[in-house]
Amino acid sequence: MTLSFALSVFPIILLIYLMVKRNALPSYVALPWIATLVMGVHLLHFNTDIVTISANVMAALVSVQTPITVIFGAILFNKFSEISGATNTMRKWLGNINPNPVAQLMIIGWAFAFMIEGASGFGTPAAIAAPILVGLGFPPLRVAMLALVMNSVPVSFGAVGTPTWFGFGPLKLASEQILQIGSITAFIHSFAALVIPLMALRMLVSWKEIRQNLLFIYISVFACVIPYFLIAQYNYEFPSLVGGAIGLFISVFVANKGIGLSKVENTLDNRAVSFGQVAKALFPTGLLILFLIVTRIPSLPFKAMMNDTQVWFSTTLGSLGTFEISKGLIFSLKNIFGSEVKESYKLLYVPALIPFIITVLIAIPAFKLDFAKTKEIFSASLKQSKSPFIALTGALVMVNLMLVGGDHSMVKIIGRTFAEITGNDWTVFSSFLGAVGAFFSGSNTVSNLTFGSVQLSTAETTGISVALILALQSVGGAMGNMICINNIVAVSSVLNTPNQEGAIIKKTIVPMLVYGAIAAVVAVFIVPLVYQL
Repeated sequence: MTLSFALSVFPIILLIYLMVKRNALPSYVALPWIATLVMGVHLLHFNTDIVTISANVMAALVSVQTPITVIFGAILFNKFSEISGATNTMRKWLGNINPNPVAQLMIIGWAFAFMIEGASGFGTPAAIAAPILVGLGFPPLRVAMLALVMNSVPVSFGAVGTPTWFGFGPLKLASEQILQIGSITAFIHSFAALVIPLMALRMLVSWKEIRQNLLFIYISVFACVIPYFLIAQYNYEFPSLVGGAIGLFISVFVANKGIGLSKVENTLDNRAVSFGQVAKALFPTGLLILFLIVTRIPSLPFKAMMNDTQVWFSTTLGSLGTFEISKGLIFSLKNIFGSEVKESYKLLYVPALIPFIITVLIAIPAFKLDFAKTKEIFSASLKQSKSPFIALTGALVMVNLMLVGGDHSMVKIIGRTFAEITGNDWTVFSSFLGAVGAFFSGSNTVSNLTFGSVQLSTAETTGISVALILALQSVGGAMGNMICINNIVAVSSVLNTPNQEGAIIKKTIVPMLVYGAIAAVVAVFIVPLVYQL
């Protein structure tokens, strides 16, 4: 078991080293090499058969379509905004709301991203918010860092609560238990929100500027977090979406009045922008948000339609497997190479075609862009998507192979070993296992699916509250977004800052560790005073 643990954890340590060392390897070189190493460990140590390995590699090639199409869609949307002049108009408008950089960072990087996370997840918040901040004149690399750190508190209830209700679904918990997990999760996140936005802001502004604008910062933080926490006591789908929407409205209103903000000279553009210009510039973003919300609310028919798994078309592709298309246009490859491995791509539900590509196709005639500009938007977006495609393919091959083996998989071995070492002190370390899961997979949901059973069995073995440990798992999966390879590759690709993944991890790992420390302190000392566990 000791050798299995060492061989399981070694690829992760080597990956981090390769990406943060001096003359670091770019992710599109490091990740495929690490995937090959994991393949070798499976063949030589775990004696995994070649069919299982091949099937999981093929499954990764299917599953990579999800993140890469989201990235392409986000790049396409941002190229359109740039070429059409919408970004320039929004830059002037935001400067006229308040030219203070702290106000702009909190409105877009915190409150707006908070709301988008609640609607969509999938890394969409950073993909939409980060380019707006770059358009305001902030340096792209540091914007990427801020976007990753800011997009942590709302993540456990992202995509209409998917990490909570779906991520813990296989554990067959009662709905009351899931509601209690969501309540404790929001409680712990709310304490982290007192510190994490300040650390994110420090990526771009000085401590002096933060102190001068502290009142506004906390108005914006509480405007999101208070409704977020209150809603989480009764519902685990809408805390981030509604909290972010309320917070965005209050943040814009307060910034417009200059409350809690130091006065800053407007160096962007002093010319006023007309209401018509602002409305036109905001039209694509508004359409984007509308598509996201309408397709994510369970009470509307669209979410069910887009996730309809009833088979519409099916054919056998020889030894490759069975190819199916469902009525919800879910493309699936099943029984890959005769194994039980399967993978699918939800054409309509993955936030790529809807909302990004459809929004751009609607907005192009609205902005009267000619064929040459339209061609430039699409060709530049395709070119910018090449390197992240290679990086993400490597990442997903690595992730798929590390999940092979069920309870004896490399990921589960890592989780169990950590739990055995810490024993009754597991509360202190629980969130970090969730972060490891997000680092692997790029998803709080997948982290909860992967490690939920490990966390549950550890809680039951040690006698620690199941609800508390699973809440810490969910918090960990959210804070792990700061260092997750998929998210870093995605935001770097959208902002066109290639080969900077290692530099980003070096900066974002510090707030991630602070987040984990806050979660541990709150879980040990404060949660027992508030909740009956």
